[in-house]
Amino acid sequence: MIRLIKKGLMFGNLVHISSPALVERYNRALQHLAGKTTQLSDFHVDISGYSPEVGIELDDPLYLNPNGVNRQFILLTTEQKRAPLLNVKFSTSRDILREFIEMNEAQLFALTATDAVAGELVNSVFKLTTPRDLLNLRKIEIEADTVGGTLRKAEQLAGMVERFKTKEDAWFDDVLIAKMIETARETGDVTRNPVHLRHTAFEQRNFWTAHFGGLYLFPDLDDPAAICMGERPDDMPIENVFDPTQRHRIAAFLNDNDLVETIIEARGVNSAAVLQQKMDFLTVHAAADAGVDLTGLDRSDMRRLARNHADRLPNAFHGLAQLLRWASDGGPWPRITSDHPAYFYTLRAADTPNRDLVNMLLAELAPLDPRQMFICHKELFYSTYSTWPESKKAYVADFLAREYQVDKAGARAALFGHEPDMSGNDRASDDIIARVGPWGAVGRN
Repeated sequence: MIRLIKKGLMFGNLVHISSPALVERYNRALQHLAGKTTQLSDFHVDISGYSPEVGIELDDPLYLNPNGVNRQFILLTTEQKRAPLLNVKFSTSRDILREFIEMNEAQLFALTATDAVAGELVNSVFKLTTPRDLLNLRKIEIEADTVGGTLRKAEQLAGMVERFKTKEDAWFDDVLIAKMIETARETGDVTRNPVHLRHTAFEQRNFWTAHFGGLYLFPDLDDPAAICMGERPDDMPIENVFDPTQRHRIAAFLNDNDLVETIIEARGVNSAAVLQQKMDFLTVHAAADAGVDLTGLDRSDMRRLARNHADRLPNAFHGLAQLLRWASDGGPWPRITSDHPAYFYTLRAADTPNRDLVNMLLAELAPLDPRQMFICHKELFYSTYSTWPESKKAYVADFLAREYQVDKAGARAALFGHEPDMSGNDRASDDIIARVGPWGAVGRN
């Protein structure tokens, strides 16, 4: 993993906490939330305030996420909104935290000027005992305040001010006036500058969770389903529960709900280039297993590797090659059905509110494409990366640093964006797609 860290592919964009004042605030917040403190004088934090260095020190990677359900957070600066979320247990958590920070940025900026803001993403479940419990996680509420209780005291002061305005003979209530003055010293003038946080309730509809071996839950669709990457549960109150061996049924679910499109039919995409790169990744996979040195490969080297290791190439390679020949040279239209190993490599998420979740699922269904896995499912990427031969680790790390890190937005847009296609090149004709669909009828057995 050191290679990934050095290239900025792991723990990148974390916020460095080094000033004694911020470290002291962090310790007060950590003591408030978890009853722990750190002896470190500097460390890095993610969007939730989790620090990998502190996690190692405490020997607890979930010190801000007990039971992996109700994630706690510590905000020292609103700049944390740009940081990633580490040790992800729910695919929605980072989006919720970022939206909360952005909706309350001015207030949080003022609050974190003098204190840390500590809080929690709260739901009605405190410990997951069965997969069935996941369907109760429909609403996430954020509870937050400074460690010193600024928001709570501001609410109390506002109540006292209202009482002072409406209570008869309030001018003679020395106790009330004294409490107001004392509280105002900590909160400021809440009548001119009201201190409160808004937008603290979020709906969690369709999502992924790391619990129970990995589950993709789509309860909020017309045709709901659960896709289980671990052991298939027996008690899910959803009619359609699939595992990765049921390729036909997963494909039918994605198509019936209009969640995917093929790379070929996607507008604004150089489909030939995307297909070629996927084939290169499959070639690298085969060559790495054969112990080949993958340093400094160019296009001719990649063709040579494919020829020399043709017997080792995954079957998905040949399906993508047929599709590339059709897209580039007008070869025969390939029929790639959902039982073909190349099928999920040919898809990307359609432009729906579930786009990121579907791309995450596709990364897991097409595990030999490390670029998509890194972009869409980093938790899976890191765990998979650790199992690769050193030559593949080096090749993929160099590729991502060279081709992705230099232009993240451009790479994402090229692969997963949904901008109108202005060129008309490298794309199947609308007539063909209308006639046969992406790949024709999807089987359901």
